[in-house]
Amino acid sequence: MEFRHQSALEAGFRMPAEWEPHSCCWMAWPCSEAVWGDYLPMTRQGFANVANAIAAFEPVRMLTPPDGQQSARSLCGEAVEIIDWDLDDAWMRDMGPNFLINEQGELAASVFHFNAWGHKYTCYRKDAAVGHRLAETMGIRTFSSPIFMEGGGLNVDGEGTLLTTRQCILNANRNPGISLENAETELCDALGLEKVVWLMGDPNDTETDGHVDGLACFVRPGVVLAETDPDATPGTAHHEAMEENIRVLETATDARGRPLKVHILPTVTGVDELGDRFCRSTINFYIANGGIVMPAYGGESDEAANEIVSRCYPDRQVVQIYINHIAYGGGGIHCITQQQPAG
Repeated sequence: MEFRHQSALEAGFRMPAEWEPHSCCWMAWPCSEAVWGDYLPMTRQGFANVANAIAAFEPVRMLTPPDGQQSARSLCGEAVEIIDWDLDDAWMRDMGPNFLINEQGELAASVFHFNAWGHKYTCYRKDAAVGHRLAETMGIRTFSSPIFMEGGGLNVDGEGTLLTTRQCILNANRNPGISLENAETELCDALGLEKVVWLMGDPNDTETDGHVDGLACFVRPGVVLAETDPDATPGTAHHEAMEENIRVLETATDARGRPLKVHILPTVTGVDELGDRFCRSTINFYIANGGIVMPAYGGESDEAANEIVSRCYPDRQVVQIYINHIAYGGGGIHCITQQQPAG
Protein backbone atom coordinates (compact mmCIF):
# COMPACT_ATOMS: atom_id res chain seq x y z
CA MET A 1 0.00 0.00 0.00
CA GLU A 2 1.32 3.45 -0.92
CA PHE A 3 1.65 5.82 2.04
CA ARG A 4 0.51 9.36 1.30
CA HIS A 5 1.27 12.31 3.56
CA GLN A 6 -1.51 14.71 4.44
CA SER A 7 -1.36 17.96 2.49
CA ALA A 8 -1.55 21.42 4.03
CA LEU A 9 -4.96 21.87 2.41
CA GLU A 10 -6.27 18.65 3.94
CA ALA A 11 -4.84 19.60 7.33
CA GLY A 12 -6.69 22.92 7.35
CA PHE A 13 -3.71 25.23 6.85
CA ARG A 14 -3.55 28.18 4.45
CA MET A 15 -1.00 30.68 3.29
CA PRO A 16 -2.10 34.06 4.67
CA ALA A 17 -1.96 37.27 2.67
CA GLU A 18 1.16 39.38 3.15
CA TRP A 19 -0.85 42.22 4.71
CA GLU A 20 -2.03 40.02 7.59
CA PRO A 21 -0.19 40.60 10.91
CA HIS A 22 3.41 39.39 11.16
CA SER A 23 5.45 38.23 14.12
CA CYS A 24 8.72 38.98 12.27
CA CYS A 25 10.52 39.23 8.95
CA TRP A 26 13.24 36.75 7.96
CA MET A 27 16.22 37.79 5.84
CA ALA A 28 19.65 36.35 4.95
CA TRP A 29 22.98 38.17 4.69
CA PRO A 30 24.61 38.31 1.21
CA CYS A 31 27.84 36.34 1.12
CA SER A 32 28.47 35.09 -2.44
CA GLU A 33 31.42 36.83 -4.06
CA ALA A 34 30.62 34.86 -7.22
CA VAL A 35 27.23 36.62 -7.45
CA TRP A 36 28.03 40.08 -6.08
CA GLY A 37 31.70 40.54 -6.98
CA ASP A 38 32.99 44.05 -6.28
CA TYR A 39 29.46 45.15 -5.38
CA LEU A 40 29.31 42.94 -2.27
CA PRO A 41 30.08 45.74 0.26
CA MET A 42 27.47 48.02 -1.34
CA THR A 43 24.98 45.17 -1.57
CA ARG A 44 25.43 44.46 2.13
CA GLN A 45 24.75 48.11 2.89
CA GLY A 46 21.59 47.85 0.80
CA PHE A 47 20.44 44.75 2.68
CA ALA A 48 21.11 46.49 5.98
CA ASN A 49 19.13 49.54 4.88
CA VAL A 50 16.17 47.30 4.01
CA ALA A 51 16.45 45.40 7.29
CA ASN A 52 16.64 48.58 9.36
CA ALA A 53 13.64 50.05 7.54
CA ILE A 54 11.53 46.93 8.17
CA ALA A 55 12.73 46.78 11.79
CA ALA A 56 10.95 50.10 12.40
CA PHE A 57 7.69 48.17 11.87
CA GLU A 58 8.41 44.61 13.04
CA PRO A 59 11.27 42.40 14.30
CA VAL A 60 13.83 41.27 11.71
CA ARG A 61 15.85 38.04 11.97
CA MET A 62 18.90 37.85 9.73
CA LEU A 63 20.46 34.45 8.93
CA THR A 64 24.17 35.19 8.69
CA PRO A 65 27.21 32.96 7.98
CA PRO A 66 30.16 33.26 10.37
CA ASP A 67 32.34 35.26 7.96
CA GLY A 68 29.57 37.83 7.48
CA GLN A 69 28.57 38.44 11.07
CA GLN A 70 30.97 41.30 11.68
CA SER A 71 29.69 43.25 8.69
CA ALA A 72 26.06 42.43 9.52
CA ARG A 73 26.40 43.61 13.11
CA SER A 74 28.16 46.81 12.09
CA LEU A 75 25.59 47.76 9.43
CA CYS A 76 22.32 46.52 10.94
CA GLY A 77 20.67 48.22 13.89
CA GLU A 78 20.05 46.61 17.25
CA ALA A 79 16.48 45.76 16.23
CA VAL A 80 17.88 43.26 13.68
CA GLU A 81 18.69 39.90 15.27
CA ILE A 82 21.77 38.23 13.76
CA ILE A 83 21.47 34.42 13.68
CA ASP A 84 24.42 32.13 12.90
CA TRP A 85 23.59 30.15 9.74
CA ASP A 86 25.59 28.62 6.92
CA LEU A 87 24.45 29.93 3.51
CA ASP A 88 25.27 30.02 -0.18
CA ASP A 89 23.65 33.44 -0.60
CA ALA A 90 20.76 35.62 0.46
CA TRP A 91 17.43 35.21 -1.41
CA MET A 92 15.25 34.41 1.59
CA ARG A 93 11.94 34.61 -0.29
CA ASP A 94 12.95 31.83 -2.62
CA MET A 95 14.84 29.46 -0.34
CA GLY A 96 12.97 29.95 2.93
CA PRO A 97 9.76 28.27 4.06
CA ASN A 98 6.38 29.59 3.01
CA PHE A 99 4.60 30.05 6.32
CA LEU A 100 1.04 28.83 6.86
CA ILE A 101 -1.54 29.20 9.62
CA ASN A 102 -4.77 27.42 10.55
CA GLU A 103 -7.96 28.52 12.25
CA GLN A 104 -6.46 27.77 15.66
CA GLY A 105 -3.56 30.14 14.97
CA GLU A 106 -1.00 27.34 14.67
CA LEU A 107 2.04 28.09 12.50
CA ALA A 108 3.35 25.65 9.88
CA ALA A 109 5.72 25.71 6.92
CA SER A 110 5.27 24.64 3.32
CA VAL A 111 8.56 23.83 1.62
CA PHE A 112 9.19 23.38 -2.10
CA HIS A 113 12.33 21.94 -3.67
CA PHE A 114 14.89 24.60 -4.60
CA ASN A 115 17.37 24.22 -7.48
CA ALA A 116 18.65 27.80 -7.84
CA TRP A 117 16.01 28.99 -10.31
CA GLY A 118 16.47 26.09 -12.70
CA HIS A 119 20.19 25.50 -12.10
CA LYS A 120 21.22 29.09 -12.84
CA TYR A 121 23.95 28.60 -10.21
CA THR A 122 25.92 25.57 -9.06
CA CYS A 123 26.35 26.41 -5.36
CA TYR A 124 22.92 26.18 -3.76
CA ARG A 125 22.83 23.07 -1.55
CA LYS A 126 23.01 25.04 1.70
CA ASP A 127 20.23 27.37 0.58
CA ALA A 128 18.12 24.41 -0.58
CA ALA A 129 18.16 23.12 3.01
CA VAL A 130 17.04 26.40 4.62
CA GLY A 131 13.29 25.77 4.37
CA HIS A 132 13.24 22.45 6.19
CA ARG A 133 16.06 23.35 8.56
CA LEU A 134 14.47 26.62 9.69
CA ALA A 135 11.06 24.99 10.21
CA GLU A 136 12.71 22.22 12.23
CA THR A 137 14.63 24.77 14.33
CA MET A 138 11.37 26.60 15.00
CA GLY A 139 9.64 23.34 15.92
CA ILE A 140 6.70 23.83 13.56
CA ARG A 141 4.87 21.35 11.37
CA THR A 142 6.26 21.06 7.85
CA PHE A 143 4.51 20.15 4.60
CA SER A 144 6.86 19.09 1.80
CA SER A 145 5.87 19.59 -1.82
CA PRO A 146 7.25 17.35 -4.58
CA ILE A 147 7.64 20.26 -7.03
CA PHE A 148 10.42 22.77 -7.61
CA MET A 149 9.26 26.31 -6.94
CA GLU A 150 10.30 29.52 -5.19
CA GLY A 151 8.42 31.88 -2.90
CA GLY A 152 8.92 34.76 -5.35
CA GLY A 153 6.73 32.87 -7.77
CA LEU A 154 3.73 33.04 -5.40
CA ASN A 155 1.29 35.72 -4.29
CA VAL A 156 -1.94 35.01 -2.42
CA ASP A 157 -4.99 36.93 -1.25
CA GLY A 158 -5.38 34.95 2.00
CA GLU A 159 -8.82 33.78 0.85
CA GLY A 160 -7.84 30.89 -1.38
CA THR A 161 -6.49 32.60 -4.53
CA LEU A 162 -2.94 32.39 -5.91
CA LEU A 163 -1.21 34.46 -8.58
CA THR A 164 1.67 32.72 -10.35
CA THR A 165 3.18 32.36 -13.84
CA ARG A 166 3.29 29.58 -16.38
CA GLN A 167 6.83 30.59 -17.31
CA CYS A 168 8.13 29.68 -13.87
CA ILE A 169 6.41 26.58 -12.55
CA LEU A 170 5.83 24.91 -15.93
CA ASN A 171 9.45 25.49 -16.94
CA ALA A 172 11.40 22.36 -17.89
CA ASN A 173 14.29 23.56 -15.72
CA ARG A 174 12.08 23.05 -12.65
CA ASN A 175 9.26 20.62 -13.32
CA PRO A 176 9.77 18.92 -16.70
CA GLY A 177 6.63 17.38 -18.12
CA ILE A 178 4.24 18.69 -15.47
CA SER A 179 0.81 19.68 -16.72
CA LEU A 180 -0.93 22.89 -15.74
CA GLU A 181 -3.62 20.85 -13.99
CA ASN A 182 -1.11 18.87 -11.93
CA ALA A 183 0.84 22.00 -11.06
CA GLU A 184 -2.37 23.66 -9.91
CA THR A 185 -3.25 20.68 -7.71
CA GLU A 186 0.21 20.62 -6.13
CA LEU A 187 0.16 24.36 -5.43
CA CYS A 188 -3.29 24.26 -3.87
CA ASP A 189 -2.38 21.23 -1.74
CA ALA A 190 0.89 22.81 -0.59
CA LEU A 191 -0.51 26.24 0.29
CA GLY A 192 -4.11 25.57 1.27
CA LEU A 193 -5.60 27.22 -1.82
CA GLU A 194 -8.68 26.87 -3.98
CA LYS A 195 -7.85 28.68 -7.23
CA VAL A 196 -4.82 29.64 -9.30
CA VAL A 197 -4.75 32.64 -11.65
CA TRP A 198 -2.08 31.93 -14.26
CA LEU A 199 -0.15 34.88 -15.71
CA MET A 200 2.13 34.40 -18.69
CA GLY A 201 5.29 35.81 -17.06
CA ASP A 202 8.00 37.92 -18.67
CA PRO A 203 10.43 36.47 -21.24
CA ASN A 204 12.91 39.25 -20.42
CA ASP A 205 13.22 37.82 -16.92
CA THR A 206 15.68 35.03 -17.55
CA GLU A 207 17.04 35.11 -13.98
CA THR A 208 13.91 33.88 -12.15
CA ASP A 209 11.88 32.87 -15.24
CA GLY A 210 9.06 35.30 -14.65
CA HIS A 211 8.54 35.38 -10.91
CA VAL A 212 5.18 36.93 -10.15
CA ASP A 213 6.64 39.19 -7.46
CA GLY A 214 8.08 41.30 -10.26
CA LEU A 215 4.75 41.45 -12.08
CA ALA A 216 1.69 41.55 -9.82
CA CYS A 217 0.44 41.29 -6.26
CA PHE A 218 -2.80 41.37 -4.34
CA VAL A 219 -3.48 44.66 -2.57
CA ARG A 220 -6.46 43.19 -0.76
CA PRO A 221 -9.03 40.54 -1.70
CA GLY A 222 -10.42 41.35 -5.12
CA VAL A 223 -7.82 44.05 -5.87
CA VAL A 224 -4.52 43.57 -7.70
CA LEU A 225 -1.58 45.83 -8.46
CA ALA A 226 0.08 44.94 -11.78
CA GLU A 227 3.26 46.17 -13.38
CA THR A 228 3.62 47.53 -16.91
CA ASP A 229 6.79 48.54 -18.73
CA PRO A 230 6.69 51.99 -20.42
CA ASP A 231 9.96 51.14 -22.19
CA ALA A 232 8.64 47.91 -23.75
CA THR A 233 8.82 47.91 -27.55
CA PRO A 234 5.44 47.05 -29.14
CA GLY A 235 5.50 43.74 -30.97
CA THR A 236 8.25 42.21 -28.84
CA ALA A 237 7.70 39.11 -26.73
CA HIS A 238 8.28 41.17 -23.60
CA HIS A 239 5.62 43.73 -24.53
CA GLU A 240 3.11 41.06 -25.50
CA ALA A 241 3.64 39.14 -22.27
CA MET A 242 3.20 42.23 -20.10
CA GLU A 243 -0.01 43.11 -21.95
CA GLU A 244 -1.28 39.55 -21.67
CA ASN A 245 -0.67 39.56 -17.91
CA ILE A 246 -2.94 42.60 -17.60
CA ARG A 247 -5.60 41.03 -19.81
CA VAL A 248 -5.63 37.87 -17.69
CA LEU A 249 -6.05 39.85 -14.48
CA GLU A 250 -8.78 42.07 -15.89
CA THR A 251 -10.86 39.04 -16.91
CA ALA A 252 -10.11 36.78 -13.93
CA THR A 253 -12.18 36.03 -10.85
CA ASP A 254 -10.84 34.97 -7.48
CA ALA A 255 -11.70 31.93 -5.37
CA ARG A 256 -14.79 33.72 -4.06
CA GLY A 257 -16.03 34.53 -7.55
CA ARG A 258 -15.16 38.24 -7.43
CA PRO A 259 -13.84 39.92 -10.59
CA LEU A 260 -10.44 41.47 -9.97
CA LYS A 261 -9.99 45.25 -9.94
CA VAL A 262 -6.58 46.05 -11.41
CA HIS A 263 -4.37 49.04 -10.56
CA ILE A 264 -1.31 49.73 -12.73
CA LEU A 265 2.22 50.41 -11.47
CA PRO A 266 4.85 51.23 -14.15
CA THR A 267 8.27 49.63 -14.05
CA VAL A 268 11.12 51.98 -13.13
CA THR A 269 12.42 54.06 -16.04
CA GLY A 270 15.40 56.29 -16.66
CA VAL A 271 18.00 54.45 -14.55
CA ASP A 272 21.34 52.92 -15.47
CA GLU A 273 21.10 49.16 -15.14
CA LEU A 274 24.00 47.42 -13.42
CA GLY A 275 24.42 44.36 -15.62
CA ASP A 276 22.07 41.98 -17.44
CA ARG A 277 20.34 40.63 -14.30
CA PHE A 278 19.28 44.05 -13.05
CA CYS A 279 15.79 43.96 -11.48
CA ARG A 280 13.72 47.00 -12.55
CA SER A 281 10.55 46.05 -10.67
CA THR A 282 8.82 48.65 -8.50
CA ILE A 283 6.19 46.16 -7.35
CA ASN A 284 8.83 44.05 -5.61
CA PHE A 285 8.14 45.54 -2.18
CA TYR A 286 7.64 44.20 1.34
CA ILE A 287 4.39 44.69 3.26
CA ALA A 288 5.24 45.15 6.95
CA ASN A 289 3.06 45.71 10.00
CA GLY A 290 1.85 49.25 9.30
CA GLY A 291 4.30 49.92 6.49
CA ILE A 292 5.45 49.29 2.95
CA VAL A 293 9.20 49.10 2.26
CA MET A 294 9.58 49.54 -1.48
CA PRO A 295 12.39 50.02 -4.00
CA ALA A 296 13.87 53.31 -5.10
CA TYR A 297 16.30 53.47 -8.00
CA GLY A 298 17.33 57.11 -8.01
CA GLY A 299 15.29 57.90 -11.11
CA GLU A 300 12.44 60.26 -11.90
CA SER A 301 9.87 57.46 -11.70
CA ASP A 302 10.50 56.80 -7.99
CA GLU A 303 8.15 59.53 -6.81
CA ALA A 304 5.30 58.44 -9.08
CA ALA A 305 5.67 54.84 -7.90
CA ASN A 306 5.52 55.99 -4.28
CA GLU A 307 2.30 57.90 -4.95
CA ILE A 308 0.61 54.89 -6.58
CA VAL A 309 1.58 52.48 -3.81
CA SER A 310 0.57 55.01 -1.14
CA ARG A 311 -2.90 55.26 -2.70
CA CYS A 312 -3.22 51.48 -2.76
CA TYR A 313 -2.19 51.18 0.91
CA PRO A 314 -3.55 54.34 2.57
CA ASP A 315 -3.29 52.81 6.05
CA ARG A 316 0.46 52.10 5.77
CA GLN A 317 3.55 54.27 5.80
CA VAL A 318 5.49 53.92 2.56
CA VAL A 319 9.29 53.96 2.86
CA GLN A 320 11.56 53.81 -0.20
CA ILE A 321 15.04 52.31 -0.04
CA TYR A 322 17.67 52.69 -2.77
CA ILE A 323 18.30 49.14 -4.02
CA ASN A 324 20.40 49.33 -7.19
CA HIS A 325 23.16 47.14 -5.77
CA ILE A 326 20.57 44.57 -4.66
CA ALA A 327 18.89 44.78 -8.06
CA TYR A 328 22.27 43.95 -9.63
CA GLY A 329 21.80 40.39 -8.36
CA GLY A 330 18.45 39.98 -10.12
CA GLY A 331 15.93 40.74 -7.39
CA GLY A 332 14.45 43.37 -5.13
CA ILE A 333 13.13 43.91 -1.62
CA HIS A 334 10.43 41.25 -1.78
CA CYS A 335 13.00 38.73 -2.99
CA ILE A 336 15.25 39.14 0.06
CA THR A 337 12.51 38.99 2.70
CA GLN A 338 10.00 36.46 4.01
CA GLN A 339 7.21 37.34 6.42
CA GLN A 340 6.31 35.08 9.34
CA PRO A 341 2.61 35.48 10.10
CA ALA A 342 1.50 36.04 13.67
CA GLY A 343 0.21 32.71 14.90
